[in-house]
Amino acid sequence: MIRILEADLTGQRVDAIVNAANETLLGGGGVDGAIHRAAGPGLLRACRALPELRPGVRCPTGEARITEGYALPARYVIHTVGPVWEGGESGEAGLLAACYRNCLELARQKAVATIAFPAISCGVYGYPSDLAARIALREITAHAWSGLEITICCFGSRILESYRRAEEAHGID
Repeated sequence: MIRILEADLTGQRVDAIVNAANETLLGGGGVDGAIHRAAGPGLLRACRALPELRPGVRCPTGEARITEGYALPARYVIHTVGPVWEGGESGEAGLLAACYRNCLELARQKAVATIAFPAISCGVYGYPSDLAARIALREITAHAWSGLEITICCFGSRILESYRRAEEAHGID
């Protein structure tokens, strides 16, 4: 089941929420900052404890990492780094698709039954929401398992409408 809402991701009572993070995983603006504020200082400590693959990079673009949810109503936070939109000729679509696949794989490993996603890369990273929504729904429907309940939390009516159009085009009820 997939639900698409205009909602605050940090208030979702689910097993896991997905954080659209930056490569440091140390908080930032947008969804990332809101999640860190709502989760409290334990989340920042957990992210700092994740190994750096190179200076300042705990999670490369397209990959995902998981931590506890701390003060959030979600048990886990799955952090992923979406691509910055550079016009569509720099592998952005493949990286965005990998974000969804990798998040779902971590969720499967933790036996997650409910998960909430933001519109990855649609904020300050500038990914066109119509394109991002199609990729998100394609990957979610292809890689989700039976019984998994998915909520997509959109920030603002423009992004919500993009996801609704993609939902209709994809034939999701």
